[in-house]
Amino acid sequence: MTGLIDQFGRTATDLRMSLIDKCNLRCQYCMPAEGLDWLKKDDMLTAHEVIRLADIGISQLGIDEIRFTGGEPLVRADLVDILDGVHSKHPDVDLSMTTNGINLERKVDDLVAAGLSRINVSLDTVCPETFAKITRRDRLTKVLSGLHSAKAAGLGPIKINAVLLRGINDTQAAELLTWSLAHGYKLRFIEQMPLDADQNWKRANMVTAAEIREQISQTYTLTPHEAPRGSAPAELFNVADPATGEVLGTVGIIASVTEPFCAECTRTRLTADAKVRSCLFSHTETDLMELLRDGSSDEAIADAWREAMWHKPKAHGQTKTGLGMPGFVQPERSMSAIGG
Repeated sequence: MTGLIDQFGRTATDLRMSLIDKCNLRCQYCMPAEGLDWLKKDDMLTAHEVIRLADIGISQLGIDEIRFTGGEPLVRADLVDILDGVHSKHPDVDLSMTTNGINLERKVDDLVAAGLSRINVSLDTVCPETFAKITRRDRLTKVLSGLHSAKAAGLGPIKINAVLLRGINDTQAAELLTWSLAHGYKLRFIEQMPLDADQNWKRANMVTAAEIREQISQTYTLTPHEAPRGSAPAELFNVADPATGEVLGTVGIIASVTEPFCAECTRTRLTADAKVRSCLFSHTETDLMELLRDGSSDEAIADAWREAMWHKPKAHGQTKTGLGMPGFVQPERSMSAIGG
C-alpha cells in the first residue's frame, strides 16, 4: 500500500478534517455578517463516516496527525463521540482541533477524556472593542475563559492563531504577543489569505510577514529559532527582552502569501461534505461521499483519495506569480467551507 504521494514527491501525512461549515462568529476576513448558506445535515459527514475516513487515512494512507476544523467544530453536538471513536481505534495518533474557543470552557474536560491532545484557538486581539469589530460578536470573555480552561485541563501546547487586518488590529501585534507570552500560549500570526466569502481580499491591503516582524521588533528582539522548520507552516522566532537579552518565548509567522512553503507541504484536506482538497486554493475536489454511501470498500475510498492527492499542484496550483497576482483566481469556497 502506498500513502498520499503527489507527482512532485511530497507525501501527505497531516489530515485537516472539517466537521462543519457553520460558525458562531462572523469574522470579517471569513464570512458576511449574515452568514452563509450552510450545508444541510444530510449532506455532511456523520460521526460514523468521519471515524471511518479517519481510520482509512491512518490505516491505509499513512496519516499520523489529524486536526479537526470547521467552521467551528465545537458547534457539532457529536464532537466528543467523533474524538472518542478515532482515539479508541488509534490511540497513538495525535488529535488536535482549531476552534474559536467560545464553547471550550464547558466542553474541554470531555474533549480531553475523549482523546484531544492539542488545540489552536483563533484570536486576533485581546481588546474587547476590536474583537467585537472583527468578529461582529461580543464574545471575547468566553474565548478567554475557554483558553484558561484548556490550560487547566492539561492541553498543550495551546497555540493562538491571529490575523492582522489593515486599519483594525494591525498595530496590536506586540500587545497580543506580550499577552500570549504572559499566559504561556504559542502565538502564530497568519497572513490574511484570499479565502473570504465576500471575495474582497486584495494583496495590497494585506499585512505582510515582513511588516509583522518589523512591528514586533520595535518591542522585542527577534532571532531565528534554532529548531529545523521541516514541514511546519510557521517560521519560528525566539522572542527576547532587548534590555536583558533574556529569551521570553517564541512567536511564529505563517507567510502563506508572501513567503509560501508549498514545496514542504504535507497536508491533505477533507471538507465537511467529504470532498478531498489537495490544496487550500484548489479549484477541483474529489468527492468521497458517494463512495462512503454506496457500499464501496475502504480500499476503493483509499484509492480515490490517493488519486486526488497525486494531482496536488506544485504551488497553489494557479500561477507562477503567487496569490493575488495577475492570473490568480480565488476559490469559490471560503475558509469556513473548506476547513482551516
